Amino acid sequence: MNTETAHNAGPTALRLSSDPVTQFKLLQQVHEATLSGATPPASPRSVISESWQRSLAARVNPEEYQPPVVYAPDELPDIRAAHPLRAVLTPLRELLVSIADESLHIMIVTDAEGTILWREGPPTLCRRADPVGLREGTSWSEHAIGTNAMGTSLAVDAPVQIYSAEHLVRTYHAWTCAAAPIHDPDTGQLLGAIDISGQLDALHPAMVSLVNATAQVAESRLRQLMERRDEKLLAANLSHLARLRGEPGALLTPTGRVIAAEPLGRWPRRIAVAPGTERVVLDDGREALVEPLAEGYLLRLPRSARARLRQPRLSLSFLGATPAARLDGRELPLTLRRAEILALLALHPAGLTAEQLALHLYGEDGNPTTVRAEIHRLRAQLGEDTMLAKPYRLGADVEADFLTVRTALAAGDVDSAVATGTAPLLARSEAPTIRAERDQQVAALRAAVLEHGEVGALWSFAHSELGHDDIEVFELLTRILPVGDPRHAVTLARLSWLLGEEF
Repeated sequence: MNTETAHNAGPTALRLSSDPVTQFKLLQQVHEATLSGATPPASPRSVISESWQRSLAARVNPEEYQPPVVYAPDELPDIRAAHPLRAVLTPLRELLVSIADESLHIMIVTDAEGTILWREGPPTLCRRADPVGLREGTSWSEHAIGTNAMGTSLAVDAPVQIYSAEHLVRTYHAWTCAAAPIHDPDTGQLLGAIDISGQLDALHPAMVSLVNATAQVAESRLRQLMERRDEKLLAANLSHLARLRGEPGALLTPTGRVIAAEPLGRWPRRIAVAPGTERVVLDDGREALVEPLAEGYLLRLPRSARARLRQPRLSLSFLGATPAARLDGRELPLTLRRAEILALLALHPAGLTAEQLALHLYGEDGNPTTVRAEIHRLRAQLGEDTMLAKPYRLGADVEADFLTVRTALAAGDVDSAVATGTAPLLARSEAPTIRAERDQQVAALRAAVLEHGEVGALWSFAHSELGHDDIEVFELLTRILPVGDPRHAVTLARLSWLLGEEF
């Protein structure tokens, strides 16, 4: 059987064969040609070519293979005992070790820097892994050993599968691996990666999905443990908050996350508190007093600072082809996908799950994993006070031009709706829900303008991106504009041109 799967678009896209030998030969040809500067028979996958570039920039030699040793064997027990991923080893073993044994793979868990802390699997395969440095205590970051699933998944913060000669270092061309990052549910920071590695003949394309699902299970387990710690902290310290007798205050975890507050909902989700500090400055410039607890902190506001806690202000200008956003006056660089996510969350203020967002963005073929990765990057850009989770929602005062049009139309304020709605919502977006919202808003605005029949609104709509080719709008304008009005001649000329183009 020679079923093939496309991994890139374009005439020179790399197509990986289901036959490991055929695939290995093609990938080796691509590897050799690309690194020598010749024209390869197919383009490497983008995740691979970008990783090769990063690895070569870090001076990784494709001919050298020994990863550096970070921890000696006698250092590992203490390092493992202190690492947060130790708490999720049991579910990782339950999900992966038996599969690894049966499929001749080894399970690996790294820290955030790509150093292997745990390795488990069939003894015969472990013995093959030892000579090439695939063992506990060695560093598998991209800058240390080049393209590999562990290091690359940490570098791009997303699940990755690396096939044979997609490894930069030639020694590992007989290996294939899949890895996914694991995040701290409290801070969002990378904790490490979970990896399944095996030799070429043990390749299975579904392995990356299995590893990614396992990483999500690990994060879910970490979240459960975090919530249990929160409950204990609340039980031990809620009385401190109660003693404030309704005055503004908040209970914080040792990492600065707010778990209880008065008034509820008016505090940021997280407040940075340096050990030993007595005061912190909140986002709105006010000072709060810090009282250390046995675990965590109590914050309270002096009487002079008891004004309403300000939420972040997010301004979205999404009508047109180029989306723009500002957070508290600071311009935010946006990709189209992130703009789509922000638009969907603004349209659904109660929040959306990753599954719901995937459906809105991609339709029935949407993948929640892809959405979670994009949301993670967007939260890092906006801050956790602005982008909340469980479900995903905006924790900011949102001003959006497309929402202004919606509100004005609902209130019957056609003039305001036309003044703001000069272009379609995210004109380049193909997301199903964005397309539907865009089409419905344009149709509703057009219908309101025609029904309103007022010259100013009609003129504004006719000279916007939405109405400049609308024959019915120009026909109505020619009927209601006085002949002596200079706009009448302009309208008549445009209508004649449109009808000429029409016929």
